[in-house]
Amino acid sequence: MDEANMRSLWREAALECLNEACRRQYPLTEKLFACPNCGDLLSIAYEPTGEEPDAVRARWRERRLSDDPLDQSGVWRFRECLPPIAPSHVVTLREGNTPIYRARFAAQYAGVHDLLFKHLGLNPTGSFKDYGMTVAVSQARALGARILICASTGNTSASMAAYAARGGMRAIVLIPGEDVAVGKVAQALEYGAVTLQVRGANFDDVLRLVRELSARPDVYLLNSLNPFRIEGQKAILIELLDQLGWEVPEHLVVPGGNLGNSAALFKAMAELRQLGLIARWPKLTIVQAQGASPLVEAVARGAKRIRPVAQPRTHATAIRIGHPVNWKRALQALDATGGFCVAVSEEEIAEAKAAIGRDGIGCEPASAATLAAVKKLRQEGKLAPSETIVALLTGHLLKDPDYTLRYHSGQLDDVPTGRLANPPILVEPCLDTIVRYLYNGKLSA
Repeated sequence: MDEANMRSLWREAALECLNEACRRQYPLTEKLFACPNCGDLLSIAYEPTGEEPDAVRARWRERRLSDDPLDQSGVWRFRECLPPIAPSHVVTLREGNTPIYRARFAAQYAGVHDLLFKHLGLNPTGSFKDYGMTVAVSQARALGARILICASTGNTSASMAAYAARGGMRAIVLIPGEDVAVGKVAQALEYGAVTLQVRGANFDDVLRLVRELSARPDVYLLNSLNPFRIEGQKAILIELLDQLGWEVPEHLVVPGGNLGNSAALFKAMAELRQLGLIARWPKLTIVQAQGASPLVEAVARGAKRIRPVAQPRTHATAIRIGHPVNWKRALQALDATGGFCVAVSEEEIAEAKAAIGRDGIGCEPASAATLAAVKKLRQEGKLAPSETIVALLTGHLLKDPDYTLRYHSGQLDDVPTGRLANPPILVEPCLDTIVRYLYNGKLSA
């Protein structure tokens, strides 16, 4: 990778406190995950160069044909919008480049005409986390970190472990004491991470432990409060718009767990407008499970702060988070874009997931919350059937196969057997009986 190949649309970049009353800035070379002055989250602030937007779009399109590892990444291909990290420090697994699917069955299910799924679950480790992890792990390498650490319900640990292995670093994962998706934990184990399951702890508990451990000089934190994670996840929107020929959809729907994606998408929208690459932004809708919906509750109260949920509950493990660290930026995104904040039930998530599967796509439970929300908003008259809607599917179907099997077998706790359930059928070893199922259960000559 050529060092001279790292162009930028920014003159300067710095870590900046998100607290309006503070706004202190720090060099990117400092290992910081919160403002030393006030304790608030940090973001990366840029000063644009003013390059012609058409030239930028054309360059990004040309890179699709390049053999350079940077160009073959669906994140680093848009490196002009990323923090300046030398190519020699970049750790990449050719992440991104995820497809957009036009829904048929799911669109009819939700009552809309133009529904698109961008499937981030087709990343190297099976979730959207790879977009942010490549940038954050590359920054860790640039800072000389030896140990990467995260708290996780599964996807973050899988992604961090893979990139740590690729970058030759040690990975330490802390996971909750129960209710974790085994498919995700299996990935972290396979990639060599030391995986510690903390007895009696939920996600918010283990995140507090991880934040304390990251104060050690050789330990680097990889949860979404890391501002470099947010920078990489901006590429989700940039890649989406590039695929859509820079036609901005009316609505963008995303699951809300720790709200890092919501923060990243909003930051990308603001920067793309600043650079003249888009004239408007889509309405950002954030979806949470009813048992883990502190953001939805805050919006309903008209509050400026969330009230954390002490014991979040949902089968959708990726969004079972009661105290999301990026809540402030998520509230800003909702306010600025005019989007909606929706809570959906376990039954609504499960049925929506089965509906997505009928399009031949498939996703993990948290992803399906987006379709459940689209259906709910359409029923409430908040979405016009003709509007273009893009829903993000954030994780692969095989992240939680046990959930899928339990739903279709009618064994998913607190979820009644749905009309889209498709259980396996036990039959005798008789040809005539099996032939019956070739024709929808009817005998045929």
